[in-house]
Amino acid sequence: MSETGAVAVEPDSMAQKRDAFLARIGLGALIMGIVNVTPDSFSDGGKFETAAAAVAQARRLAQEGAAIIDVGAESTRPGHEPVPAEVERARLEPLLGAIVASVAESVSIDTSKASVARFAARQGVAFINDVWGLQRDPAMADVVAESGAGVVIMHNRAEIDPECDIVDDMRRFFDKSLMLAEKAGVPRQRIILDPGIGFGKTRQQNLQAIHGMRALLSYELPILLGVSRKSLLRSLVADAPVSVAQVEPRLVATIAANLAGAAAGASIFRVHDVADHVAAFKVFDAIERA
Repeated sequence: MSETGAVAVEPDSMAQKRDAFLARIGLGALIMGIVNVTPDSFSDGGKFETAAAAVAQARRLAQEGAAIIDVGAESTRPGHEPVPAEVERARLEPLLGAIVASVAESVSIDTSKASVARFAARQGVAFINDVWGLQRDPAMADVVAESGAGVVIMHNRAEIDPECDIVDDMRRFFDKSLMLAEKAGVPRQRIILDPGIGFGKTRQQNLQAIHGMRALLSYELPILLGVSRKSLLRSLVADAPVSVAQVEPRLVATIAANLAGAAAGASIFRVHDVADHVAAFKVFDAIERA
């Protein structure tokens, strides 16, 4: 145990979890459960800031069928207030190692800061989920390579441009990110792509990004889709002729978007509602295998 109380994990354990997750890709939909340890995330901010609450949530999501647990210590919701690396790490120190030790599944860290990613890897995190796709922090690609972690490269834009061909923009972005990964020595078989729904896109571009994921299949890399409970989906069902008492609009919309994403080539789905998605994808996968 370090002087901060964080638990260092043996590298072999991390590699085993990483490889076990990667080996499951393509065998059916994989669910990534979300644990936000922030006070201000749009959906569950403030619920899992303590170690006990965060560990309990990670265990619950794993029991419900999550194949990987994604831990985030900085909100990236629209209009979020960025926090320094020191704050992000301070939120993680009491609980990240405990989460890793408490579940058999891989754990990923949702961060765009190399110093936080390095700390997380030392706690046994098997994947680094970077919302800036290795392009915001110039040290991130090297940290991924040195740590041996897998990486989720997400598409993002600093500004929304309604005139932009978003699918073409995603390809240019991923070309650059993959070049950075290759230069740093990140093995290609450890890379996952994410179209970045809700990041630097108009409503129409978000929909085009989901539909246009087929254009990313030529990279021959797994695709992760993260649409859970996002405002884009809320707006699409806002005028549905069904009362909120009868259905939960965000959940219905999220499952619908993820099923559409699966049809377009996604294989990993980052969600808050794990059990519901596990059930939905049992049906989807059964039909696909018929």
